[in-house]
Amino acid sequence: MAEHEFSRIKRLPPYVFAEVNAVKARARAAGEDIIDFGMGNPDSATPPHIVEKLVETVRDPRTHRYSNSRGIPGLRKAVAGYYQRRFDVDIDPETEAIVTLGSKEGLANLAQAMATPGDVFMAPDPSYPIHAFGFIIAGATVRSVPIGPGIDFMEGLERAVKNCSPHPVGLIINFPANPTAEVVDLDFYACVVDFCRHHDLYVISDNAYAEIYFDQPPPSILQVPGAKEVAIEFYSLSKTYSMPGWRIGFGLGNRDLIAALARIKSYVDYGAFTPVQVAAAAALNGPQGCVEETRALYRERRDVLMEGLAKAGWKVPLPKATMFAWAPVPPEFAHLGSVEFSKLLLSEAQVAVSPGLGFGEYGDNHVRFALVENLQRTRQALRSIKALMRNYGKLAQESDTQAVS
Repeated sequence: MAEHEFSRIKRLPPYVFAEVNAVKARARAAGEDIIDFGMGNPDSATPPHIVEKLVETVRDPRTHRYSNSRGIPGLRKAVAGYYQRRFDVDIDPETEAIVTLGSKEGLANLAQAMATPGDVFMAPDPSYPIHAFGFIIAGATVRSVPIGPGIDFMEGLERAVKNCSPHPVGLIINFPANPTAEVVDLDFYACVVDFCRHHDLYVISDNAYAEIYFDQPPPSILQVPGAKEVAIEFYSLSKTYSMPGWRIGFGLGNRDLIAALARIKSYVDYGAFTPVQVAAAAALNGPQGCVEETRALYRERRDVLMEGLAKAGWKVPLPKATMFAWAPVPPEFAHLGSVEFSKLLLSEAQVAVSPGLGFGEYGDNHVRFALVENLQRTRQALRSIKALMRNYGKLAQESDTQAVS
């Protein structure tokens, strides 16, 4: 059969991370010890009481049958209870909550429910790839709104909506933010809700890092009065309870969007494995000391990484939340861009990071560190980075004339 390039696949650009991942794979195949800060993949074990609940539940053969695509009632009640305790937000578990296979699946299927070819959605740049590409895969067009220090996001959003034809359908936001680790306050969310109500826009909020913070607890957009008229928020257990492989998350808020997502999911899945959902309810309803321990772990790793980078001469803003550090490419290497600089770190320091270009055009002057290596490995990486920075003159000159392979 002749090779056929499908139209949706053609809309996706080459996966930027693949280029760096290929270099990383070759280095490992050659026996090199790569210290990997690239993927935000938690390395901590899921807390024992959650695992024990999974094991207990899976022994009951009745739980091996098809589940409920909207999520079992007990889990929807558990997440509603969490939002009440944490954010003082009332959630109706029947009409305002749905269980998803992680927040990523929820976002992608909501895009399928909301978008038709030609629709326009707004997304920050830089942002986590699914925030834009979920809607691009669904056939929509995404207009980027720059975000970051010194940038007035609301002013840029106003300008983008004013100059957009056709009128956009929705806005995607993510705070605490991946990759930038930026946080916002409730006043910011109030401005977003007011703007979206005024301009007849839905707002899709990704709140996956709500519990990974080092200063004040981040708010939820659903705390804003009237937010449910326009907003849906996704939340995930992946980082909070070190459950990334379990693939369990939630959508909460606007009833019409929840119903639309439920309709799509009823056609494409039968919901997460019931024992996983029961264990997720145990996570939300059970002791929360494990969350505090996870937060403390990331704080310690953050502090060691930030202190070491500063001593190496690499100035990086201190992240207030998430498990990431958003590091400007050092001025000495700025001419390389994030992809070539990431490859240079791999070849010369055996340190892997994510190039900022993978998160959008406006991310190309940064790289992202994920706090997923232990302290010993982090300190080892810092020694190599310091040596690279010390020898930057020679290496930068070489890199300027020849791309790192």
